[in-house]
Amino acid sequence: MSEKRDYYEVLGVDKSADEKEIKRAYKKLARKYHPDLNPDNPKEAEEKFKEINEAYDVLKDPKKRAQYDQFGAGAFDGTGGFSGAGAGGFGGFSDFGGFGGGAGGEGFGDIFDMFFGGAGARHARQPGPERGNDLRYDLSITFEEAAFGKTVELEVPRTVECTTCHGSGAAPGTSPETCPHCHGTGQQQVVRNTAFGRMMSTQTCQHCHGTGKIVKTPCKDCHGTGRKRETSKVTVKIPKGVDQGSRVRLSGAGEAGRNGGGYGDLYVYIFVKPHKLYTRQGNDVIVEVPITFVQAALGGSVQVPTLDGPVDLKIPAGIQSGKVLRIRNHGIPFLRGSGRGDELVHIKVLTPQNLSARQKELLREFGEISGDKVNPEQKSFLDDLKRFFKK
Repeated sequence: MSEKRDYYEVLGVDKSADEKEIKRAYKKLARKYHPDLNPDNPKEAEEKFKEINEAYDVLKDPKKRAQYDQFGAGAFDGTGGFSGAGAGGFGGFSDFGGFGGGAGGEGFGDIFDMFFGGAGARHARQPGPERGNDLRYDLSITFEEAAFGKTVELEVPRTVECTTCHGSGAAPGTSPETCPHCHGTGQQQVVRNTAFGRMMSTQTCQHCHGTGKIVKTPCKDCHGTGRKRETSKVTVKIPKGVDQGSRVRLSGAGEAGRNGGGYGDLYVYIFVKPHKLYTRQGNDVIVEVPITFVQAALGGSVQVPTLDGPVDLKIPAGIQSGKVLRIRNHGIPFLRGSGRGDELVHIKVLTPQNLSARQKELLREFGEISGDKVNPEQKSFLDDLKRFFKK
């Protein structure tokens, strides 16, 4: 297996970066490498996108980041000082890992037990409920869907509670029994002979795997695990006005918990596909509209596309290329509250091409008649230039 790149290097931030810097770097890279936004090279983009999300999943969490800073990537793949769930794939759906927690191997408690006579074992508690992991789903939507919202049905692969045994793992008519090896604590004391003498430590019970229960007659549907893998249909309402990187949280739509723990949540991350005409600036929509030389000189009315359909826009006489006209209340609806942004129309004056002899003649005549008045700004510039050289 190839060695993983440094997570800070992946996101392009220093090790001293705060949460805002890390989040800002992640959003920038996620937009750049999302597979839907890289149709020319989707495989490479997908690999890069997975790497970015894996790095962000660790560095955004203070606890995971502290473990990573101390042990490196091995902290999450079982080779470092800790063991636990790692970041999953992000090709549309992934398990956040680490949200629900999990039983690990020997940790700091065991080290203290070795030197202080197993104090942790004397205070072992009954294994408690563990909340299920949160899940992530990346959803691509159109520019219009981001503006006005939509309701979509997602198919989410996840772990759910077995309906046959109701999560107990035992066959119907039976029930789990207290583990006779750890007496329901989920932990066992281990005595080691070392150079310092006999040392005691605690570790996860190998017979019940830390659950404190033994299932003698496993449920046939879930094979004694109490959980099953299935694809669930989830309906999510995307609110109007969402933007790139927005997320929608669905409570309880994540993975099933253990030992009576509740379900995790599902986070739907929004990615907006580029539009052929529009770009977004906050809640304003920007569009470039070309007009002819004659329309720019004489003014008039042109039909402009908006999110609500074509709108007639008045063009003032003598308008210059680059001028911005505003169509109010035709932008993106506000995510919270009422109201909308505006549409900003950037005017682009087209220079006539392929003129006929008659058209060229008329333009020359127009230039001769107008003289310096053809471009007052140019005349003002030349006058200033002449005054400068006379000094």
